[in-house]
Amino acid sequence: MERPWLKHVVEGNPKEIEIPELSLIDLFQQSVQKFKDLTAITFYHKTLTYEELYHCAQRVASSFAKRGIKKGDRVAIMLPNCPQYPITYYAALMCGATIVQINPMYKSTELLYVLNDSNAKALIVLDQLLPVAESILDQTPVIHSISVSFDKESTFDQLLKDPDFQLPRVEINPREDVAVLQYTGGTTGRSKGAMLTHYNLVANTLQSAATAQVKTRVGEERVLTISPLFHVYGMTSAMNLTFYNGGNLILVPKFEVEQVVKIIEDTKPTAFPGVPTMYIALLNYYKTYQFDLSCLTTCSSGSAPLPVEVINRFNEISGTSVAEGYGLSEASPVTHRNPISGLQKRGSIGIPIPNTDAKIVDIATGEEDLPIGEVGELIIKGPQIMKGYLNMPEETAQTIRNGWLYTGDLAMMDADGFFYIVGRKKEMILASGYNVYPIEVEDVIYSHPSVLEAAVIGVPDEYRGETVKAIIVLKENETLSDTDLMQFCRERLAAYKVPSEVLFVDELPKTAVGKILKRKLKELYTTR
Repeated sequence: MERPWLKHVVEGNPKEIEIPELSLIDLFQQSVQKFKDLTAITFYHKTLTYEELYHCAQRVASSFAKRGIKKGDRVAIMLPNCPQYPITYYAALMCGATIVQINPMYKSTELLYVLNDSNAKALIVLDQLLPVAESILDQTPVIHSISVSFDKESTFDQLLKDPDFQLPRVEINPREDVAVLQYTGGTTGRSKGAMLTHYNLVANTLQSAATAQVKTRVGEERVLTISPLFHVYGMTSAMNLTFYNGGNLILVPKFEVEQVVKIIEDTKPTAFPGVPTMYIALLNYYKTYQFDLSCLTTCSSGSAPLPVEVINRFNEISGTSVAEGYGLSEASPVTHRNPISGLQKRGSIGIPIPNTDAKIVDIATGEEDLPIGEVGELIIKGPQIMKGYLNMPEETAQTIRNGWLYTGDLAMMDADGFFYIVGRKKEMILASGYNVYPIEVEDVIYSHPSVLEAAVIGVPDEYRGETVKAIIVLKENETLSDTDLMQFCRERLAAYKVPSEVLFVDELPKTAVGKILKRKLKELYTTR
């Protein structure tokens, strides 16, 4: 197949890389050997060196093994960003166990489903979340519930005090053994556990490193990590990549814009893997307090599309260039990225990363390759593609066909090999026989100076079949009428794309990483 993107790989970066047969533990141990005295983690005013982090993980691994946690068992982590997260992550992997990623915002029914579906044997949970966990634990296979506290002695602290620790001896097959069960957000229905092997995650870490700026300073990067580690984007693009490069992971458990700005001023991060809502909030806060972002040299955005207007404004105040990329849980997650230097195309997700192929196929069958410029389904092939969905062979067979991952995203590729996401297959609006892609309408709405956030959905219409509805959050102290917004869109969009309904709300429902929940919006507003 043709790969027009290869001519736009940054000079000095590889087009293909060798991926060794290593486990995540092997990769981490290599970093510990190279960077043992460097700071691995900063959490407010506390720090851990690579050697200290490794020793903590060893002690917890020993404690896990004494509690009967062995190869193949599942250890669920229900924590915000904090040092105990990577400690638990590597400790469980040292035992040959599989990490089960749990969103700390889950309610009892959501937690019950994931613990049972994954057959989790242990749960590491923040003490404040214990009431949620304890309400359902007797209905799960969990044997060990271990609490973590930031301000008092906890069960987890006892694991670190094991006076006679002995590391378990475990053989890991990187290509076969599942390192992480990454549950998809459930935004389109029942949540599915993507089985990510050690090889998948090692590959994606090295692939991501190969797309970094040529002048990446090994052992010197300070990475502002607000994106949650329980999400695949934070796990790989923040934690795994930072540790591979010997960087300092600056952990922030919650995005509160004033606190984040103070952390930026105190720690002077060099890199920021963020999500759209974070960039939008920082821009909004900048109007009140003009803080200094000149310390940043590398900014990336993932999880959801970043409006072009937001990219332009953030680049102006930071002096850097936000590189938008693309990924999904089933791909560990990164598959595309705009080059850090050289040709960038705003509004594009960029080009496939090394060792990754991508193409656009017809929506109906998924078997016909579409030509440049035509919209179809994006499919991807590479070493980062998951083993499959846990306990879901039919869904696995539908999603992975002949080695290609069918993403469910509608996209097109231009002549340079840059890809553009135009929406989800299930979110495409068919208005009067015309395809309307929500992201195209949202980009126009975001360019209005009064708009803070926007989402576009399709709602039933007797005449058109479906019609376009815009749900909007305005900036503080701004006013805007529905007719004014419609006229604004009318001047910039074809008539069939212009919202015929506009609703102003105080906030939009989102996932923990800031992805707007379109399914929830449809539930709330299709009948109003």
